[in-house]
Amino acid sequence: MSETSRNTVNLADRMANSAQFKALYAEGMGLVEETANYLDGPGRAASKGLPRMAGVLYAAESMRLTTRLMQMASWLLLQRAVNNGEMNRDQVLAEKSKVRLDSFNCDRTAQGWNDLPETFRDLVERSLRIQSRVAMLDREIYRPEEAAALKPDNENSVQAQQHLLQTVFSKR
Repeated sequence: MSETSRNTVNLADRMANSAQFKALYAEGMGLVEETANYLDGPGRAASKGLPRMAGVLYAAESMRLTTRLMQMASWLLLQRAVNNGEMNRDQVLAEKSKVRLDSFNCDRTAQGWNDLPETFRDLVERSLRIQSRVAMLDREIYRPEEAAALKPDNENSVQAQQHLLQTVFSKR
């Protein structure tokens, strides 16, 4: 190991051990609990009175919501285990491969979306925001080269946009 790499500070690892991570962890786990309480109580009652299309959408979105939250909670728990020394990085990488952070989006333009209970839509929106933050932190910790590619080059934003377009179209 070179002197430089030994003295290099990994900012993503430091962030994962910071008060910011602890706040994200608390927010994420709190949302899991809040969502479970809502879906088992007021949400169940509210879903029974929805128009047919909204009822179907509610069922589908509640499945996506719970799946999204469970994936996010799994990641947070794995990261906490690393932070507490309960697992090493290789163990986490093996388990983390089972966690999906960049899927389970929702279609806010779907027929019946506006008929869904406001509290439910709020839970979905909050879960998407936390999912995005967790996915970004995951990239910064475990795939820094990918995270760097996603950050635009402020000195040449046109070139950065062209690069993004090339990436999108080359995957087709």
